[in-house]
Amino acid sequence: MEAAMAAKRIVTACMAAAALLLVSFGVAPTAAASRMELQRGFSVAHDTSYSQFQPVLSDPTGVFALGFLRVNFTMLDLAVLHLPSSFPIWRAIPADRPAPWSAPASLSFNGSLVLTHGATNQVLWSTDAAAAGDRAVLLNTSNLQIKSDSSPGAVWQSFDYPSDTIVQDQNLTSSAALHTIDRRFAMRLGSNYFALYIEPPPSSYGGVSAAMYWKHTALEAKAQIDPAGGPIYARVEPDGYLAMYQKEGAPADVMSFDTFNHGIRAFRRITLEPDSNLRAYYWDGSRWNLDYTTITDSCELPTTCGAYSVCVPPSGRCACLANATDGSGCAAASVGNALCGTTGREVVGGLYWEARRQGVEPANKELLGFEHELSAEDCEARCARNCSCWGAVYSNGTGYCYIMDYPAQLMVAADERKVGYFKVRSMEEAAGRGGRAAGVTAALLATGVAVVVVAAAFGTYRVWDKRRHTEEEIRRQLGADGDGLSPGPYKNLGSFSSVELSNSFRR
Repeated sequence: MEAAMAAKRIVTACMAAAALLLVSFGVAPTAAASRMELQRGFSVAHDTSYSQFQPVLSDPTGVFALGFLRVNFTMLDLAVLHLPSSFPIWRAIPADRPAPWSAPASLSFNGSLVLTHGATNQVLWSTDAAAAGDRAVLLNTSNLQIKSDSSPGAVWQSFDYPSDTIVQDQNLTSSAALHTIDRRFAMRLGSNYFALYIEPPPSSYGGVSAAMYWKHTALEAKAQIDPAGGPIYARVEPDGYLAMYQKEGAPADVMSFDTFNHGIRAFRRITLEPDSNLRAYYWDGSRWNLDYTTITDSCELPTTCGAYSVCVPPSGRCACLANATDGSGCAAASVGNALCGTTGREVVGGLYWEARRQGVEPANKELLGFEHELSAEDCEARCARNCSCWGAVYSNGTGYCYIMDYPAQLMVAADERKVGYFKVRSMEEAAGRGGRAAGVTAALLATGVAVVVVAAAFGTYRVWDKRRHTEEEIRRQLGADGDGLSPGPYKNLGSFSSVELSNSFRR
């Protein structure tokens, strides 16, 4: 009897705590008893009187809830929330069809879940209509499922369509990916690895490739990956590691978190965060504890300095490759239409700058393709005549010519044997027709100067190999010892080795 009474008191206390928590999110206490199941014919309207989150469906433990989430103060999304922390484990992310929080939206279930804009009747998001079921439920794992009375298991589940996070015991398969909320970065699985990518912007028109900036290959210490054995998958395990499997049993690889072998069993997640880093956390009952950081060198993160820039390790200070900045970055955000000119020299079409820089290399060079070339001029020519090439870096020490099929990013300071050639998008082009007209004038005026600069640059190129400064000297030239360089606002490189700019105009 005493044990039963004690259990009842614990349940009562937990329900009271949940109600208090829901009130703190602008949710009425009666919503704590929100539906445990959605059946055909269900529909609920979005109520803007909720300040942050309007729950619709709860899991049996009251830890997770599906509902309308307010994002960035003004936007509406559908999410599965971890209520104790208010962290969205899963989001529908209608990124291409955003709706304001004030929109008269509704969520309905008639075999599939559908989020609809009430005023326009536009479908903002929906599950697969072909995977129709009889009810929708939220499991205590945070997995949202649609189930059918005529078949076991789930006909659809949110675990198969992650947003930026996977939780423990959730399989990330090769048919899915993690994306940052802004869709700029992704985590994907390959044949025997998982990797992080810079995603091409929608405006690239196929002219920009996804750029891999981190890769983890399976060690296959306990299990071998059979090339004919099907795709691999990754899973966060409760003991504190991210495992890579091809089939159940021993993992083909284990990426250990900080708490691995510490006996800490807790609810865990791994998230691809807006700064492009992949991090693991565990919930200790009151807060999320950082348990693993994938990239610890800031210069290896594409968000540290951005496109058309160079990063100085270990400080992470930034400067522009082409000595040009609009105050917030080194180039316009838009890459425009990917057209080749009549000479086939540029990938971007329109006005662009050719920048040549000594003393730089890609931080992700091990992940890039390369060719052997006899000289830096040959390496540059290979890129200049390739319409899909955005830059090339030549190493006088190895003869490797690294080719970039994406706008220059992840460039770091290196010794002066490394010589870079880059196609840098001009800010005039991004300004539109007016900027383009100004760019034409600038191009014509700069032609004579460019010829002189090019001649001078090639005249001095032969002495580059004789200069063997250390990386510390390069950092000193860049101002790493305290001249004020920082990741935005950017500062011109000044004495950073050799700078050569020429501009070209193509229709």
